Parts: sequence; structure tokens; C-alpha cells
Amino acid sequence: MPEKIHNLGFIGGGRIAGAIIQGVLRRGLLDPDDILVSDISRSRLDHLRSEFGVEVTDDNLTVPKERDILVIAVKPQMIEAVLTGILSEIAEGHLLISVAAGVKTSQIEAITENIPRVIRVMPNIAAIVGEAASAICKGSNSGDSDLEVAKMIFEAVGSVVIVDEASMDAVTGLSGSGPGFIMPIIEALADGGVHEGLDRNTALTLAAQTVLGAGKLVLESNAHPGALKDMVTSPGGTTITGLKALEEAGVRDAMMEAVIRATAKSRGLGD
Repeated sequence: MPEKIHNLGFIGGGRIAGAIIQGVLRRGLLDPDDILVSDISRSRLDHLRSEFGVEVTDDNLTVPKERDILVIAVKPQMIEAVLTGILSEIAEGHLLISVAAGVKTSQIEAITENIPRVIRVMPNIAAIVGEAASAICKGSNSGDSDLEVAKMIFEAVGSVVIVDEASMDAVTGLSGSGPGFIMPIIEALADGGVHEGLDRNTALTLAAQTVLGAGKLVLESNAHPGALKDMVTSPGGTTITGLKALEEAGVRDAMMEAVIRATAKSRGLGD
């Protein structure tokens, strides 16, 4: 077990928290009884205890009392009330890791009176299957060792990049919202296959695996996507015919605009 991670507490036991717990346990970073989760939903707590064997509580204050590393996994609009509610138990030894979209480390530090060290993380929903794209940044009170702790935790559910906080809204617009942008693409690819005679399950399997494989090819080949595209684009062939249709429909511009607008929305969440 890594010396830097001795225990872990979660305030909020939703899907992202569950995914992180699963990843941390799968990697052997912690034992189940090293993890404590609080949530307002009794059924959710019962599920987490049954599924993973972790400790659970419906009292948020219990988590900072008994754990040093706290993952704040609640919705952005809830974070002020949640942090204010546990402030009496927050100490200098605590590391707070927030996954609340759009909430700046300075806001968290202000609410918690600059007592704990703060790390901000933007994961995405693919953490559920261990393929998240997560970006992390540190607050004014945290150091490189705190970044390493957060990196270790979130590498258990996918890939991690370290960025300056000024880039976090763009991260939210790209990888945070990105799975939502890709799902209609997968669905549309499958619909095209169905239109041409494939059964629905076969078309969906081919579409999803094609997107997965293309992404892995980019990551593992270190080649530019344009160069990889050219590898499968023969003169007068099927791929170039399809690419022309995409350009005519403005797909490239639409994907760029989706990221730009999602980024702007993220900036608004933090105001």
C-alpha cells in the first residue's frame, strides 16, 4: 500500500464516488475498511457497503472526524452547504479533493477558511468503466505531494493530466462533457449501419468498438489524428466519400462549438 494514502473519505456516494472506490480497491491502494462514505440516500449507502464492503454513514461530520483525505463528490450547487456543514471538523491535516464542476479552489478555500489543502479534479463518467480522462490542479495551500496523492487515486479509474486551474473550464468543456458529445456520434454510426441492413446489436457493437479503437490508436501510436485518418483514406474510396459527407454537414465545426459552449457554461458555474 502506498505510504501517501492511508485512508479515504467520500462526502457524496454517487456514480463517480462509486467508480473511484471500485478503482482504488481494484488497484489495491486501500482495503475496504479504510474507506468511509457519507450520503443522504440510505439505499445508496447500503449498495456501496454491499458491493464493496466499505464503511458508510449518513452523517457528513463523521467523515472528516475519521479520515484525512476527503473526496467531495457532490453537485456544484451543494458544495457550499456541505463544506459549511463539516467546517467544525476540518483541520490543517486534511486534504480536500473536489470533483464539483466549475467550483474553483479559491472558492473552496474561502468556505473552509484556508484550513485544509485543496485539490480540484475534473473526471468524466467513463470512470465507471475505468477509462476516465481526469485533469487535476492544486489550490494555494496544496503542494506537489498532494497532487501526487490525487493523481494516484484518479489513475485507478483512467488517465490523469495535471493542468493549471485556468484550464479547468476548458477541461470540463472537452473531457468532462465529451462523453455526452460522443454518444450521439456512436448512436448515429449505428443508425447508419441499421439503415444499410445491419441488426441493431451488431451495428451498435461495431460503432462503439470503432470509437474505442480509434481513441486507443491515437493514444498509443502518438500519431496525429490527421495522419491516422490518411492511413485509411484511399483515393476515390469509401472513407473519403464519407469524410466529404461529414465536412458538408459541418460535423467538425459542430464538435468544436460544443466544446466552446460547454466551456463557457462551466465558467458561468464558478461565478
